[in-house]
Formats: sequence, structure tokens, C-alpha cells
Amino acid sequence: MTTQEIQSIKLRFGIIGNAPALNYAIQVAAQVAPTDMTVLITGESGSGKESFSKIIHALSPRKHGQFIAINCGAIPEGTIDSELFGHEKGSFTGANEARKGYFEVTNGGTIFLDEIGEMPLGTQARLLRVLENGEFIRVGSSKVQKTDVRVVAATNVNLLDRVQAGTFREDLYYRLNTVPITVPPLRERGEDIYLLFRKFASDAAERYRTRPITLLPDAVPVLTRFRFPGNIRQLKNIAEQMSVLETERDVDARRLAPYLPQDQVSRLPMLLGPGAPDGATAGYSERDLLYKILFDMRRDMTDLKKMVLELATGQRPHEAQELLRQNSHLFNNSNTAPAGTFDSSQAAEYFLPAAPNTYNSEPATSYDDETPVEDIPHETEEETLSLDIKEREMILKALKKHNNKRKYAAHDLGISERTLYRKLKQYDLEQV
Repeated sequence: MTTQEIQSIKLRFGIIGNAPALNYAIQVAAQVAPTDMTVLITGESGSGKESFSKIIHALSPRKHGQFIAINCGAIPEGTIDSELFGHEKGSFTGANEARKGYFEVTNGGTIFLDEIGEMPLGTQARLLRVLENGEFIRVGSSKVQKTDVRVVAATNVNLLDRVQAGTFREDLYYRLNTVPITVPPLRERGEDIYLLFRKFASDAAERYRTRPITLLPDAVPVLTRFRFPGNIRQLKNIAEQMSVLETERDVDARRLAPYLPQDQVSRLPMLLGPGAPDGATAGYSERDLLYKILFDMRRDMTDLKKMVLELATGQRPHEAQELLRQNSHLFNNSNTAPAGTFDSSQAAEYFLPAAPNTYNSEPATSYDDETPVEDIPHETEEETLSLDIKEREMILKALKKHNNKRKYAAHDLGISERTLYRKLKQYDLEQV
């Protein structure tokens, strides 16, 4: 596909930007549109996935058929089967008449299933039958009906992780993922951020009948460096806020900064695991990440203890006061000297574990280069790093806390009762 053809599609569907990843996604959508292949669109929330489903429908032979977009996460689990496949009169309470479902209504058209990862397992089995055979059954009926619908699905979660967790069918995943399209997040689109901002600011100015917001040269890099966790949706909101709230139409970096909430961007340590692409935390659960952070903190504290020992014994006299001043919050409490007063012997007593009497039997003396210095142990025996053992201990503590009431223990641990029962069986704790 030529550059001119891609630009023509952008103009037709109101897509702004020239990022290579965006152009490639548009090219794939245009190439797969004339076929009947199922497409899975992946991308973060607010990145514009629905626009690609419209491109696929409009450039396909089904363009004269109906197009329906459905958010699977917004439909209650008890009614989603009825919404998608229809129901017969009297099939459930409140079913006063028969109703056609979306797959029946859009026969010959395209159905866009957004947030497909939120679809219940039972509905996934029904959807798989539609994809495989073009057949479905209304709720409360035994009659098999046919439909000719093209399915385009989208998700902002990793479906393979859902497959491994048992909440998404593996066969449905591979059936949906016939042709994958990845929509890049806004933070990876470079100068597209400023182009989109100008478009949103112009639209807002036209709507509110005012002059458009203009970013001064020092504000543009501030905007393009922001990570935009809410992607295009968040950028549009910022442009509209500024259009309404700013009295000055020319905005510099200082006036722009309050509109970019830095607390939305996670600054937790990035962990590199085996096989994790580009520094991602693939393969790590939240529990693994928490333990890793705690172990790193413990190691840092051990290093700090060792340094304080050297300072207390006179090996680094000139660095003592500065180090103690920087770390005064670690040992300034009701039992120590007031803030701002530092005593190296007091700091050593705080940081170091109890030592044999021989350690304090003589005052500290200076050592020359020829005198060997005894290596004084400064750390207790290492605790076990086994996550299974830690998890088993946490489960036992929770059960003891709630008098073996598993429902409350599971709630306290932040897991489901089903997961707790599985863990009890795994760790042979069923008799507890």
C-alpha cells in the first residue's frame, strides 16, 4: 500500500499522525478488510481501537451491511447471552416477548466486540460456535439458527495471560487472533502528540467560540514527553480543559505543567525477568514483584548497616556526619537524640545487631595499613527466599486470625475462596 493510499484513509476516518507504527496498523487493517478474516485489535485504553474496526468494515464488501459496536465489559454477565444471541418469550423472568440478538440483527454486516477479555466463559463457548460454524441458539430455544457476521474484537489486556489464568478460552483466542493489529499507545507516537493537541484545541475553540490555545516553544517538549496513561482520550480532555480555564491563549511550560498530572505515571522499579521483552515484567505476579522490592530494600539496609559500622569504628571519620545527617530519619525517635543531633556510637547501636562482649571490651582504636581488621558479622542469618513458603505462612496467619473461617481469610488475603481452597490443597493444609 502506498503512502498516498494510507493518507487517504487517514483523511476519510479523521486519523491524525504519521508515526510508523500507526501507519503500519492502518495498512494491515486496509489489507485485511476485503476478506472475511476475524481480526483482533490490541492496544491500551483510549488509543483509538474502535477507529480501526470502522476502517475494516467500511473498506469491506459488507460496508452496506450493519455495523454494531458492543462493549463486553459493560453488559452484565446474566444478560450478555440474551443481548448477543437473543431469547425466546418466557425464557427467563422479564422475557415478555421474543427478542433478536446482535448476531441476528447484524446478519451480513460486522460486529465489533470491544473489551473481549471481559466476556464470561459460557458466552465465549457460544461465540466460538458462531465463529466456527456461523450457528447460534437463542436463550430458551433449541432451534439452531444461521448468521453471516464478521467479528472484529478488541482488548486492552493480554489475552494470553487470561488464558493461563483460566479466564479466557485458548481455542477462542487463536480463533479470534487470525489477523492481529496492534494500535500504538500515544506516548510512542512522538510528534503526533502535538498534532493531535492542535486538532483538539482547534475543535474546542470552535465549540466554545474562542481563540485556540497555542503552546509556546518551551511547552511543546513538556507535552510530548508526558506518558499519557489515558492516551488520546486524556490528551483531548487536557486540550478542552485548557481551552476553558486558561485566560491567556499562549501557554508556556509553566502554565502547562499543572494539566499534566505526574502522579498518574507509575515510578515503581522496573524488574527484568527471564524472557521479559524490552524490560517488561512478564512472568511476574503482583506477589512476586512485592517480594522482590522487599528483598531489595533489605539488601540496601544491610549495606547501610555495614557502612555505619565502618563509620562508627573510625574508618571513615570525615564521611560520618554527612551520612548520619542524610539518614537521620532512620534512627531519630523517642529513644534517641533529638533531630539534628548525631552520635556515631548511637547510630551504630541502632543499625547493628547485638554483638559479643568482646566487641565492646576495648575502645575503638585507629588501625594502620599493617594491622588486620577483624571481619565483624553485621547481618543475621538470611531468611528463606522461597515464595511458596512465604505464601504458606501468610495463609496460615490469615486462617489463625479469622479462626479458620476461610471466607474471611480469603478476603483478607485479597484472593477468591476458590483460589484459597486450591492453595490449601497445594500446601496440604486442608485439615487446618
